[in-house]
Amino acid sequence: MKNRTRIALMLLAVSILTGCQYKSPEKPVVGKVPVTSGALPEFYDGRNEGRVPAVKNQGNLGTCWAFASLQALEASLLPGESLDLSEDHMSIGNGFSIPQQEGGEFTMSLAYLLSWTGPVLETQDPYGDGISPKGLKAVKHVQEVQMIPGKDYEKIKQAVLRYGGVQSSLYTSMTDENSRSASYNEEAYAYCYIGSKPPNHDSVIIGWDDNYPKENFQAEVNGDGAFVCLNSWGKGFGDQGYYYVSYYDSNIGMNNLVYSLTEDVDNYSRIYQSDLRGWVGQLGYGEDTIWFSNVYEANRDEVLSAVGFYATDSNTTYEIYGVEKVNGEADIVTGGDFDRKVLLAKGSFGNAGYYTVPITGSVEGEQKLYKGERFAVIVKITTLDAVHPAAIEYDAGDGRTLVDISDGEGYISPDGKSWERVEKKQDCNLCLKAYTTDR
Repeated sequence: MKNRTRIALMLLAVSILTGCQYKSPEKPVVGKVPVTSGALPEFYDGRNEGRVPAVKNQGNLGTCWAFASLQALEASLLPGESLDLSEDHMSIGNGFSIPQQEGGEFTMSLAYLLSWTGPVLETQDPYGDGISPKGLKAVKHVQEVQMIPGKDYEKIKQAVLRYGGVQSSLYTSMTDENSRSASYNEEAYAYCYIGSKPPNHDSVIIGWDDNYPKENFQAEVNGDGAFVCLNSWGKGFGDQGYYYVSYYDSNIGMNNLVYSLTEDVDNYSRIYQSDLRGWVGQLGYGEDTIWFSNVYEANRDEVLSAVGFYATDSNTTYEIYGVEKVNGEADIVTGGDFDRKVLLAKGSFGNAGYYTVPITGSVEGEQKLYKGERFAVIVKITTLDAVHPAAIEYDAGDGRTLVDISDGEGYISPDGKSWERVEKKQDCNLCLKAYTTDR
């Protein structure tokens, strides 16, 4: 049937327990090197610009995914703000049932950061003691994470210039600063793996050298050039914690995250959400367009200030609507309650990722919410060539993603007219957040 909904487990670029793993604003960011329309430099190294955080050591735990995530985030705040964020809190307190020893992947980082569970400071939760205090509050709010297309080196370099660092993945048989590998030249700090093995380690790209000699690599490569990467094995590895990865490495630059918008914690008064485990799978009607909505109850008199959701692939367009004074499920599904929707915003995203879209008010005025009142945010999303455009949270049945769908009230539609309840029919929550400001 054309309108039959389908759920697909998101196909990760790397398998879930790899020790580490893994989709622009057009204006230059204040304090960052502006990206111009001219040619990129042949050489750039963030260390020379004071835009690289301190070298850290993950020890014998499979937490490189957390180190790379937070170091890329720390880099995005430099040079204006220098923070040391807690990898312990991310890797222990993320809500997934995966021990630190077994690794993780980028969707865990996204779920943790975008739910405002963290980040917290290293001094609040020091690394390596196996415990994480309860009740710690995030010191920053991550509001946007972009996924740079695989092997698009120009976009990766532009992202490094603009945001300081790009979290990326590679395959290596090494596990710490004392390891050896046929793919690694210790004297030149040069790494290149050519093969079919999937990524199992994350680092942060902080620069590049287009003229880095191909002769430095143990593998035979087709040309010069390497990314400068920050590792998480301490200063005893490579060049004081840094190494060069060939442009011709099979995996580097394939899976890339950039933390493109991080704000102070007073940016919004409140976040409404039901997807604490974040992007676990995708939902759709077998076509590139889907309508999806979450209904929430206002905690106080507020204004709807922003809506956040995922673009599950590049070339995505969206329309955002609001509905005030929403009635019950029956009125939504059969009574046309969502026909009262008001257009609040529309636009497009070039890259996949998570985006927070500010709501500046519709033609009918500000979207006011009143304490105890039910309200809905609705998104129509179109992702080119997609069949499952909407990101969802659901229990994949592997015992590692602990999902509570009782906390959500979500609806989907193929056309914005006929709606069905996802918690009942698809056993999932929609990844759709609302941000409010007190009135």
